[in-house]
Amino acid sequence: MTGSAPDLRRERIDYHQGTLTEADAGRDPHALFDRWMQDAITRRDEKDDLPEPNAMVVATADRATGQPHSRTVLLKGHEDGRFLFFTNYESAKGREIAENDRVAINFTWFPLQRQIRIEGTAAKLPGAESDAYHDVRPRGAQIGAWASPQSQTITDREELNRRNEEAAARFDGEDTVPRPPHWGGYAVTAHRFEFWQGGGDRLHDRLVFEPVGPDTDGASPASPSARSEWTVTRLAP
Repeated sequence: MTGSAPDLRRERIDYHQGTLTEADAGRDPHALFDRWMQDAITRRDEKDDLPEPNAMVVATADRATGQPHSRTVLLKGHEDGRFLFFTNYESAKGREIAENDRVAINFTWFPLQRQIRIEGTAAKLPGAESDAYHDVRPRGAQIGAWASPQSQTITDREELNRRNEEAAARFDGEDTVPRPPHWGGYAVTAHRFEFWQGGGDRLHDRLVFEPVGPDTDGASPASPSARSEWTVTRLAP
């Protein structure tokens, strides 16, 4: 080690929150996800040490180079086997999803010593569903969706403030702010889940759910639903 860099080799904790057995997990990954999400929300409310329980990392990759990119967004719905989030369609992730609809999602809840990895495909939500979510957003967030050319280069903070002021003036006096055509939701259909529960001495529990019935090229079914039958396998930590 040199200089004042921290010695990360000594950074470790032991995991002791619990275990994840096949019996506890059940056969429906969507139901298990809902239970774990509720546990995370309850932990946030009771202990105040797990902010943004619905925060998730979304990873995409562009088709041209295969370069992966990841960022944290907020899950805004888990409905009918779909994981919903909203963004600017012209953002980097929007452009990458348009080229390559395969995505990965990661939820990490450190106080619960849990992680969920999800792999699947993303598709735009119908306009009516995007409208319904847009309509419940705070007005400032609605205006911000018009103001920000997400992922594009801007000169400085002042330019962003000016754009926001111009968008606010555009809708001044209007009771509602319409949804921008370049902004809306995506639904991720999961083809694979991995539930991870930390264990002592790094003997973690890892259970993988995959839908039954591969298609002709060996890939997972294109649109497994919340009612799909799933296989459950255990991975070594």
